[in-house]
Amino acid sequence: MAAWRGSRRRTGGMVALSLVVVALAAGCTGTPDAEPRRSDDSSRETSSTKATPPPTPVKLSITPGNNATGIAPGAPITVAAVGGKLTRVVLKNDAGEPVRGRLSPDATTWQTTEPLGFTRTYTATATGMGTNGKPATLTSTFSTITPALRADLSMNPLDGQTVGVGQPLAFYFDTDISKKRAVERAIQITTTPPVEGAFYWFDDSEVHWRPKNYWPAGTKVKINAAIYGKNFGNGVYGNNDRTANITIGRAITAVADGRTHTMKVKVDGKLARTIPISMGKPGHETPHGTYVVMSEHLGYTMDSSTYGVPTDSAAGYRTYVDIASRMSNSGIFYHSAPWSVADQGQDNVSHGCINMTTAHATWLQNISQKGDIIVVKNSGGPALEPWDGLGDWQIPWHEYKKGNR
Repeated sequence: MAAWRGSRRRTGGMVALSLVVVALAAGCTGTPDAEPRRSDDSSRETSSTKATPPPTPVKLSITPGNNATGIAPGAPITVAAVGGKLTRVVLKNDAGEPVRGRLSPDATTWQTTEPLGFTRTYTATATGMGTNGKPATLTSTFSTITPALRADLSMNPLDGQTVGVGQPLAFYFDTDISKKRAVERAIQITTTPPVEGAFYWFDDSEVHWRPKNYWPAGTKVKINAAIYGKNFGNGVYGNNDRTANITIGRAITAVADGRTHTMKVKVDGKLARTIPISMGKPGHETPHGTYVVMSEHLGYTMDSSTYGVPTDSAAGYRTYVDIASRMSNSGIFYHSAPWSVADQGQDNVSHGCINMTTAHATWLQNISQKGDIIVVKNSGGPALEPWDGLGDWQIPWHEYKKGNR
């Protein structure tokens, strides 16, 4: 209505109309309740105003430091750069031979990828570049330990072997070990499928690892005994790494019963054969317990002198057999015994071994492998000693897993 009234006014009314239009135009272009914009509003900061770190010189470090002594060969040698990057790292022994290492993706650290040698001197030289564009160099010369003794390791079973479900993993050092847990940390055992197991020390130089229960058939076992350069106490250091990949074969277990004079053999849980046998006669009773087959032989001479009985004595013997499989260090075998066929299945007449026909012994050895389980019961003999052969299963699990360190 104001615009209509203005149309009838003269010059002064036209001026008033113009003011109204200007006011309306101004109202359409702004937000009435918005705060006025301040020219010094600090919230409008942009990335161009952020502080940029000033260029810095690179700081290099080498571990171990210069003139260090007694370095374990297995200890990693590291080089680091702060405030810049590594451009070159060289580590050589006293014969000028280089040592391999790996640079991190960001070029700020370098570390050895192979162990050092005993009783050697090494020199590491590192060069880096700071963010200021200036290079720097650092050198460290150090020496490794001279051990009192170097411990060599052998083990059973060996790489590529297929063994039975009772096979312990046995490790033998050629010197006594005081830091036993250091050995256990150095020996990595990986199984597929996963299997619960533990180490157990039979003496200061022999340690075994076995699962809580018999191995599942078909298990894959990987052993990585990375002992080289490891400190095992009293000046003893590991001298040789060992590795092995092992397969657990079919589940073959047998129970030899001195009362029924039979051995029942199961393959993968199913009874495969009942074998007439003869075990140790009175005075030579076969020790009872869980044995692990240690080795298999074709053409073997049974010799009483191996367990202290002279072959020319009244109780001595030296007898050749076609088939023999060792079950203990003390001389217990299952073997072919054609001379006692009439007693097999009837009486115990052996010197402690398990006698059977040549045909049965051949069949059993043909289907089995070392590591198979043979349980002897009702023999009238003493208990099998855990240290006699691979008597690990004679030790209850709650005791075995404590380690006997």
